[in-house]
Amino acid sequence: MNREEKETLYTFLETADRMLSGGTVPRAAMPSFTDDTVSADGARGETSDGVPGPARMEDSGAPTESIAEIASRIASCDRCVLCKTRKNVVPGIGPERPLVMVIGEGPGADEDAQGEPFVGKAGQLLDKMLLAIGLSRKENCFIANVVKCRPPENRDPAPEEAAACAPFLEAQIYALRPRAILAVGRVAAQNLLKTTDGIGKLRGRIFDYRGIPLMPTYHPSALLRDENLKRPAWEDLKRFKTELLEDGNP
Repeated sequence: MNREEKETLYTFLETADRMLSGGTVPRAAMPSFTDDTVSADGARGETSDGVPGPARMEDSGAPTESIAEIASRIASCDRCVLCKTRKNVVPGIGPERPLVMVIGEGPGADEDAQGEPFVGKAGQLLDKMLLAIGLSRKENCFIANVVKCRPPENRDPAPEEAAACAPFLEAQIYALRPRAILAVGRVAAQNLLKTTDGIGKLRGRIFDYRGIPLMPTYHPSALLRDENLKRPAWEDLKRFKTELLEDGNP
């Protein structure tokens, strides 16, 4: 089925459900659907969260949406309450074939105003951190967040908000296919790795995300609050470069 057919079916079933319940079932935001894809053996497939392709992104030859197409869907999203208070969506920025994808938690006030991730003080520090290991959002690094709209007062994204945005983030990862992922901060690491472990336990370790190596480290805003974290963050970045980015490594 294509996306339009799925949306039509969803609307029909939801309307029927409300009629049968006498209108007592609250109307939910429509999920984000994508076209089914065709695998090499001709079987149609789609993951449970709406992201086309198999579990391991490295193994798929299925067509994907472009980053621009994903950003267009993000711009019209109303799947959670964050759409009501945002000024701009913040889909992400960087080249379409990046070496690395950096993933944070969510936009702040500056990002909400400009529609670009990591543009405030934490973003300026992030740029310096990336530059120190040969990365740049203009050349070889794509930067995005777990949620694409600013949580009010810069609070952590609620679980349902992160879940609403998850198909967008996974579609971006699937389209970009970076060599490695750098998850900055507890929220990003926990959502990507589906864990409740704290960032102190996760940082500096290399995990597998659907065939892509992923390393969590401290969020730049944490380094601004506590300078004692700068040294361990630098150790993380050095390991990230040495083990994941240098020639001869996967």
